[in-house]
Amino acid sequence: MSDSETLLTPKLLDALYTEAMVLADEARSYFESGRFNDECPDDAELSVSFSCESLKVTTRLMHCIAWLLNQRALHGGELTEGEAWHHDRALGYAAASDDGMVAYFPEEARQIVMASEELFYRLERLSAKLQTEMEEEPAVHNLFRRLESSF
Repeated sequence: MSDSETLLTPKLLDALYTEAMVLADEARSYFESGRFNDECPDDAELSVSFSCESLKVTTRLMHCIAWLLNQRALHGGELTEGEAWHHDRALGYAAASDDGMVAYFPEEARQIVMASEELFYRLERLSAKLQTEMEEEPAVHNLFRRLESSF
C-alpha cells in the first residue's frame, strides 16, 4: 500500500466527495433562489460582489470535485500515479474571496463562501502532502536498494 493510499483512504475520499457535492448543491440552490437579493439592501456594489463571489465558489467547488474524481479514479485503478499527478489533473487555482465584501453578505451566503474556501484549502494541503510523498518515495526506495546491495 502506497503512502498516498494510507493518507487518502477510500472512506476519506468518499466523505470529501460527498461534502463537495452537498456544498455544490447548497450553493446552486442558494444562488438560484434569489434569497440574496431578498435579504440585502439594493446596493449595486454588493450585487456585483455577490456575482463575483458566486463564480469563485462555483470555480472552487468544481476544482475540488474534479480533483476528487481523479483521486477516485486513481484508487479505482482507472488512472496510474503518473496520470493522476499530471499537471492537467492538479487541483487548480481558485481565487480567494474578498472577505471585506463577504462580511456584508447574509449569513447563509457567508457560510457557503467560507465552507467552499475551507474545503478547497483542505484539499490543497492534502494534494501538496500527497505530491511531496510521491516525489520522495522513489528516493527512499532507491536508498533502500543501495543499502541492501551493500550488504
